[in-house]
Amino acid sequence: MARLRDPEHGCPWDVAQDFASIAPYTIEEAYEVADAIQRDDMAGLKDELGDLLLQVVFHSRMAQEAGSFDLSDVITVICEKMVRRHPHVFGDGGASPGWDEIKAAERAEKDDGDHSALAGVAVALPALARAEKLQKRAARVGFDWDNVEDVRNKILEEMEEVSHAVGSEALEEEIGDLLFAVTNLARHHRVDPETALRRANVKFERRFRAMEAMAGTDFPALALDDQEALWQAVKAAEKSAGRD
Repeated sequence: MARLRDPEHGCPWDVAQDFASIAPYTIEEAYEVADAIQRDDMAGLKDELGDLLLQVVFHSRMAQEAGSFDLSDVITVICEKMVRRHPHVFGDGGASPGWDEIKAAERAEKDDGDHSALAGVAVALPALARAEKLQKRAARVGFDWDNVEDVRNKILEEMEEVSHAVGSEALEEEIGDLLFAVTNLARHHRVDPETALRRANVKFERRFRAMEAMAGTDFPALALDDQEALWQAVKAAEKSAGRD
């Protein structure tokens, strides 16, 4: 990476990058790691972990050039953090605080003036993942539904509000509230909403491509009822094959 970033002899593209321009690639590579895991593709996972590691090296190199820190510092910091957050493993064997308590103490030490229970939840997270984290933080201080039935009722309430929304802005707001409530339902069922939606995407794509294969080039011209019949046929075939 030092050679790639060399102003005279490096790669012009690599030299031109900064933290902001590389950040989207870092996020993309993390998702590709998750995709390889979901597909149980070990060869792919090895490749994607390398791509993700490159992102860490890239950011660290740019920071080193700026005189802030280098890759060695990054590794040292995470090692220290893991030791600090696992006193039951690296400590003297006595009673120790839990992970959440240790993280809360670390946030308090930073004392950036934000003492909210929601402090530190990254704004740049995907909206679905951030919604879940916000809800978990709120739940820690008692702001949570008592049971799953209350969450279901909230979803029904939000669906009703969507149906009565007037105007694009109001509709956007109400659909956002609905998605937030659905995320809450997933959390109460201990289901990761990001993973659930990703798998739903995979299932939809698989079934849609099967429909296209069944109909061939005539698929776009089919009436909706005929397309729906193909969809049901694909679902029935998957069910008979033991795949839901």
